Amino acid sequence: MSDKIALSTWPTPMEPAPRLADRIGLHEGDLWIKRDDLIGLGGGGNKVRKLEWTVGAALAAGADTLVTTGAAQSNHARLTAAAGARLGLDVVLVFPGTPDSAAHGSGNLVLDSLFGARVHWAGPGAPSGLGRVAEDVCEQLRGEGARPFLIPFGGSSPLGARGYVDGGEELLAQLPDVAHVVVALGSGGTMAGLVGALGAERVLGVHCGAVEDPVATVAGLAGVDPGSLRVRTDQVGAGYGVLTEPVLAAMRTAAATEGIVLDPVYTGRAMAGLLAAVRDGDIAPGELTVFLHSGGLPGLFGHAETVHRTVSALSSRKPA
Repeated sequence: MSDKIALSTWPTPMEPAPRLADRIGLHEGDLWIKRDDLIGLGGGGNKVRKLEWTVGAALAAGADTLVTTGAAQSNHARLTAAAGARLGLDVVLVFPGTPDSAAHGSGNLVLDSLFGARVHWAGPGAPSGLGRVAEDVCEQLRGEGARPFLIPFGGSSPLGARGYVDGGEELLAQLPDVAHVVVALGSGGTMAGLVGALGAERVLGVHCGAVEDPVATVAGLAGVDPGSLRVRTDQVGAGYGVLTEPVLAAMRTAAATEGIVLDPVYTGRAMAGLLAAVRDGDIAPGELTVFLHSGGLPGLFGHAETVHRTVSALSSRKPA
């Protein structure tokens, strides 16, 4: 019996992107965008599909508090907070850094607060250590009489990946002849679920720098041979969260041709990966291609360099 719960309305739209296709070297009918950024809960994004399974498991276990980890601008954390608000559950988010980290907070941090989440600042250190801190937080909450449920980083687990088995089946019902699905590869669960639904040969993941070994991570979640996976690692640049020129160019291209807004950490990298795949022939004209828009708009406004550079560019444009 499934513990899955409903947190949104499905299916999400599938929209053609002919101007973007023409700009990047595909035929006008080749490129479509799967709009998982338009999922209704909490500002939208791919993590909702995972949360339908992981929060469902939490409710089945009798939990009254959700605990999860991520960077301060985590989309997963924001949507966990939103799910908790909708379902009447307390939410504790475990972030690296100190309370001073939020002093000039924007983007997802604003929404975390509006949804009523509490933040446990874990202090300086590598994000890889957050899982242990989160376990300690859960133990403390149990001592206070709460019933916490720990959701993994990014919601990515074999259970969470089932959300994108559902998403992949939904996508196939909309475009059965799809040849390529391009997706940001963060914590790995979204790509893993798509591989389960579509097969490894049709899914191109673009590594965003969130995990050390993206191929092994996805292979473990999907239960497939690592050698079967298509993963680009050429868009990470100086590291997770650091803006690169190809990513900024990809964001500008998508916005200027289709009015589609991407973020600099995930979807911007995925679009840069799509452009690179077309340039090097991995995706060719005439092949039906879907770009999975996994959301992340609030994170754009929390990324200071991107905000500064895009706003500064206005002053260099001559008025009409």
